[in-house]
Parts: sequence; C-alpha cells; structure tokens
Amino acid sequence: MKTVLVPTDFNLESTKIIDALVQNQGEENLNIIFVHAFKLSDSITDMLMLSRRSRDYENISDEFYQALNNYKNKYPSKIKTIGIEYFYGSTVAAFKNFIEAFDVNSVAYLKDYKFTPINKYSIDPKYLTERSGCETIQLNTLTVHTTENLIDTKIHEAQLQELKV
Repeated sequence: MKTVLVPTDFNLESTKIIDALVQNQGEENLNIIFVHAFKLSDSITDMLMLSRRSRDYENISDEFYQALNNYKNKYPSKIKTIGIEYFYGSTVAAFKNFIEAFDVNSVAYLKDYKFTPINKYSIDPKYLTERSGCETIQLNTLTVHTTENLIDTKIHEAQLQELKV
C-alpha cells in the first residue's frame, strides 16, 4: 500500500493525475490524498478558529468530488482511498509532521503543474515538498493510455487505411 500526496487547487484538470498514478504504480495499491497548503494567519482570531475551518471545504466543487468518486469506481482494485486534506503552516518541519501523520510515501505532480492560489493564504506546496525529503514523482497525463484509447486508435487507424486504399 502506497500513500501519494497530490497538491491541488481543486481544479477538475488536477484529477487527471489519477490515471497517470495508477499506470505508473503498476500493481501497487494506492491511497491518494489531494492537499492544498495555507500559511497560518497572524490573527489571534484566525488561530483560535483553526479547528473550525469547514469554510475551506467550500473551495471544492461538487464536480471535483464527483470526479474523485468516478476514479474510485474506475479503479476499485487499485485505489483504496481518495481523500482531501488541508495543510496549515509554512515550515518544512510542520510539513514533515503532516507527511508522517498521513504515512505519505511520495508526492506527485503533473509535469506542467502550475500553482494557483485559492485564497490569500494559499502557498505553493513545491517550496515545502522539495525540502521535505519525500520522494517526488512527476507525471505526464498526455502519455496515459487506457485500453479503450488504444482500441479506438487502432480502429480509427484501420478505417483510415481502408479509405486510402
């Protein structure tokens, strides 16, 4: 069982990394955690309310949740869990504790990953992940091939060959 952390801004495009992860990990079963990082506010009120951060989950669309459920159903034998977490902090030490708490084996990024903040406290996770000592995987969704894609391509190529003849 391997636990993979996936930094996200909760854009639907970021869920496409799941196909690449499943293909890349072979027979390994996966726990996938989508995470967004926030720096802690200097406000005492914000610090006192940290345990009541349910409003942060308003950043996640119903479509994003549905996409995660679809992937879980698509790969039931490969994916044990898919979760969403927030990291609050800006130090590598705190991030290492976060990684340890979730027993994370690696952090996965899409090769064309571009950080997009979802609010004024969002921080780029690459700053933390590069210094955490955790394995980093860079994946390209363009190279992911499913059996359906390969079959469709071969059928399409066969039809094109027939038209040329």
